[in-house]
Amino acid sequence: MDSVRVAAAAPDAGPGPAWQSKCPWGAPSTTSISCSLADVMSEQLAKELQLEEENAAFPEVVAAAEGPFITGENIDTSSDLMLAQMLQMEFDREYDAQLRREEKKINGDSKVSISFENYRKVHPYDSDSSEDEVDWQDTRHDPYRADKPTTTPRRGFIGKGKDITTKHDEVVCGRKNTARMENFAPEFQVGDGIGMDLKLSNQVFNALKQHAYSEERRSARLHEKKEHSTAEKAVDPKTRLLLYKMVNSGMLETITGCISTGKESVVFHAYGGKSATEDKVIPPECAIKVFKTTLNEFKNRDKYIKDDYRFKDRFSKLNPRKIIRMWAEKEMHNLTRMQNAGIPCPQVVILKKHVLVMSFIGQDQVPAPKLKDVTLSSEDMKKAYYQILNMMQQLYRECNLVHADLSEYNMLWHDGKVWLIDVSQSVEPTHPHGLEFLFRDCRNVSQFFQKGGVTEALNERELFNAVSGLNITADNEVDFQAEIEALEKMNEDHVQNHGKKLSTFSSDGDPPIYDE
Repeated sequence: MDSVRVAAAAPDAGPGPAWQSKCPWGAPSTTSISCSLADVMSEQLAKELQLEEENAAFPEVVAAAEGPFITGENIDTSSDLMLAQMLQMEFDREYDAQLRREEKKINGDSKVSISFENYRKVHPYDSDSSEDEVDWQDTRHDPYRADKPTTTPRRGFIGKGKDITTKHDEVVCGRKNTARMENFAPEFQVGDGIGMDLKLSNQVFNALKQHAYSEERRSARLHEKKEHSTAEKAVDPKTRLLLYKMVNSGMLETITGCISTGKESVVFHAYGGKSATEDKVIPPECAIKVFKTTLNEFKNRDKYIKDDYRFKDRFSKLNPRKIIRMWAEKEMHNLTRMQNAGIPCPQVVILKKHVLVMSFIGQDQVPAPKLKDVTLSSEDMKKAYYQILNMMQQLYRECNLVHADLSEYNMLWHDGKVWLIDVSQSVEPTHPHGLEFLFRDCRNVSQFFQKGGVTEALNERELFNAVSGLNITADNEVDFQAEIEALEKMNEDHVQNHGKKLSTFSSDGDPPIYDE
């Protein structure tokens, strides 16, 4: 094929003015090199031109990326695995070269430069890498699996002579203690002590171990308190399950809400349902008394139950949670005695562990007011006083009980009469402190009605003799209480001498007689 001229030769420049030689529309003075059309379409020429441009722009970067292309002439390509490795290695090299060009383009002449080293593909089969260059991925430590400290052999030491290292070495023990911190509870944050080559002394490690153990126990106590105790106006999951069962069985129609809270219990209002047995009638409105399962309020009140002969054998200091169920059971028995004697009090419906269901004293979800909150006329106040005096005598002589916490806070005014509530702490007169509790009740009742304007109200000593039937003639309160303590001591000795562990009481029995 004949060569084609791509540019014509410039005509000879003749003589003329100087401005004609600098004319932009004039013919160029130099002649271009002519080439054939085959050379222009050659792929090899295109590659050479591209390499020249790259060398001019990035001479050192391209030079570093250059290398012999691996072909089948010098490596056996019969294996598919080898071909895949060769292709991957070539792709990695091209990718690394592209990253270097990007680095050069971004950094330029700036003093602060960035690096894409972490994104480069360092292939382990790269034959161009030097023997001294080691892949960082092969020697890097796993950040999530630190090296364990070297353990000493069974003989207790390693090395010989001056280089001997025993198991009591400070550095070895420090590293062991750091590794043993991983056995602490997950809630105790210990950090990456092994990665930092932290060395803990035995004293520090023992202090941390004790602290971790204490924190674990404290967390367990808080969790137990949250899950297994009743809070203010709330119930724990076990108590909630008991209430659900009562509603599902049809005994209760619905539970409306909380009506009263105290130190020992929470009282809820509920509408009664149908009983499983025909002989038992459930009132239309019920009060659910849930005894709190926290032991804070019961620790100082065990004197009301540990010396009660009805529960003395079942009382145990080693299992204090059973005391709470005993309180509910004790109130049920006391209410049953009072109901049989005709004393106005809530009617017991059912007892389930620490949940006591009783009749509701009030109407339409409104509880009856306490005697301290209601304003009574002089006639009603006088009527209430004589009613309470009669109930105290019935409680002592017929029920064989002492309220032990009788005050205007535990008496309700409903339907023109007084109702007694909260008898879980009530004890029998044979209790070692029964007469003391009775005298305290008489003092509370006497002071309340004397302040209320009841002129017929007896003082605490006269009220005590009227209720108990005893004739203690003491001029002052100190001697009066001394005689009461003497009578209690005589009664306790009498019980111990006769080996009386559990007293047998009848609802219509006479009160015990204290004779010298």
